[in-house]
Amino acid sequence: MATETTPEVIEIKDTELEPKYRILIHNDDVTPYDFVLTVLVSIFKLSREIAEHITLTAHFTGIALVMVRPKKEAESLVKKAHMAARLEGFPLTFTLEPED
Repeated sequence: MATETTPEVIEIKDTELEPKYRILIHNDDVTPYDFVLTVLVSIFKLSREIAEHITLTAHFTGIALVMVRPKKEAESLVKKAHMAARLEGFPLTFTLEPED
């Protein structure tokens, strides 16, 4: 008696193969607290509570981790955040660094 088996197909998304990057936010003395929260909630899709924690961490330490994402996604998010800040005349800055 022969038993038929169906091979399991595992899909791998392109982003799963991309290197991961940390998105960091830098404190500045110009960008208003509420604007930073708005960017973190609307662009990075963070909850208000997490956005507040990140903003306060950056305020007190100078820099804070926002999230880790595949490189292309991280670059896109930072570009959107910088564009939103510049349109309002704020120097809000995010940087990327590879995750080790």
